[in-house]
Amino acid sequence: MSNTAPYFRDLSLAAEQIGLLPAEGMPSPGEGAPASCEGAFSSETNILVAGATGLIGSCLVDMLMRHSQCSVYAMGRNREHAATRFADYLGNPRFHFLEHDVCRPLTCGDTFHYIVHAASNASPNFFAERPVEVMLSNITGLQSLADYGRSHGMRRMVYVSSGEVYGEGSGSAFREDDCGFIDIQSPRSCYPQSKRAAETLCAAYCKEYGLDIVTARPCHTYGPFFTDSDNRVYAQFIRNVLRGEDIVMQSAGLQYRSWLYVVDAAAAILHLINNGARAEAYNVADARSCITIRQLAELTAQIGGRRVIVNASADGNTTPISRAVFDTAKIELSGWHPLFGISEGLRHTVETLLRVRPC
Repeated sequence: MSNTAPYFRDLSLAAEQIGLLPAEGMPSPGEGAPASCEGAFSSETNILVAGATGLIGSCLVDMLMRHSQCSVYAMGRNREHAATRFADYLGNPRFHFLEHDVCRPLTCGDTFHYIVHAASNASPNFFAERPVEVMLSNITGLQSLADYGRSHGMRRMVYVSSGEVYGEGSGSAFREDDCGFIDIQSPRSCYPQSKRAAETLCAAYCKEYGLDIVTARPCHTYGPFFTDSDNRVYAQFIRNVLRGEDIVMQSAGLQYRSWLYVVDAAAAILHLINNGARAEAYNVADARSCITIRQLAELTAQIGGRRVIVNASADGNTTPISRAVFDTAKIELSGWHPLFGISEGLRHTVETLLRVRPC
């Protein structure tokens, strides 16, 4: 992949922000910079990233491989896809791919000092077609990784949950102790309900077995290198502009969301490995990047020089949640804040894909 693409420059800046290796050509962090993450991500450390070929997981692998000295174990189900996505690392002795379904018990015998559980089907097409598998990857997957870590020297796990756990709220920014309505009889609730259950399971493992687990709750996340099966709106919009097409919306797009660039999301998760409090949850979002889906379409179309066409007669709304914005005071107090606003992050996403990936 082209190291000059905006995404890779962004990785360097975000890595330096959280105390990983300084970005190339940048001075070492000065007074007031975050404490170095060298201990957690040193050459003596093994880190397992479950869900490594997904949007967030693959960004975590990129940041760790390019800006730390630790050994990275990337877990995923598709070896062929992993070989393509991680081609730059295949000859690196620090990189290891584990072909494994997170729902099955892990038996490799390696010690993973830190585990990031980012394995989850977050695309709406899976919610409609495979709701059972969506639930199991969150609940059974967590059990599998927690049990393995418990018996193999795990120091900490970061569970990547979702802002969808809040359900439909009052319209105010969600704080970590909020809990809104979710229709538990709807198969669409397979995702938020299993994320809720997995978070409770995290708390149970901390209480009963003394494990150290921190939960990250990312808002809607976007960036390059999403999978071909990802049909979330941002991915559909980006595919349109890469193919030189106008964006045709299947709803009015009035749902209001917090959006976060994947590089910022990955940096926040790695920041929590060092700085999160045990058994606590943290919203991971950008308070500056709250817009409607229609506005997201307009921004994406503008980057590609295209138009937005609204076919509001079609039923394109895959979630009943009308407003989802997040209070980020807690994680900001721990020392992290996002670097890239929605306009910059979207532009970097499209520019990166134009350089490194065919339409």
